Amino acid sequence: MKNSFEDIYQVVRLIPEGRVTSYGAIAEYLGSKGGARFVGWAMNASHGDPTVPAHRVVNHAGVLTGKLFFGGNRMQELLESEGVVVENDKIKNFKTVYWIPKDELL
Repeated sequence: MKNSFEDIYQVVRLIPEGRVTSYGAIAEYLGSKGGARFVGWAMNASHGDPTVPAHRVVNHAGVLTGKLFFGGNRMQELLESEGVVVENDKIKNFKTVYWIPKDELL
């Protein structure tokens, strides 16, 4: 992937409150369709930067795969504080709250 962590963070900062996107959707938007893992690494590295809402990035099925890096249930708590319903570590209304950067950003 040619993009830097900062390129990824710029996209993540645009995810609206109460919405989520996936690692793969971010990678595809940045021109690296197979770069989901790199986006995951960027999310893991972002956990000291309060300007990066990493809790809004989940896997392609809506599972909170990054929750380990938040500690406890913090990722779920942050999502629920924005109105996102989470049940058994998965976003319940995933299709409704899923934000696709390539469809939303020019």
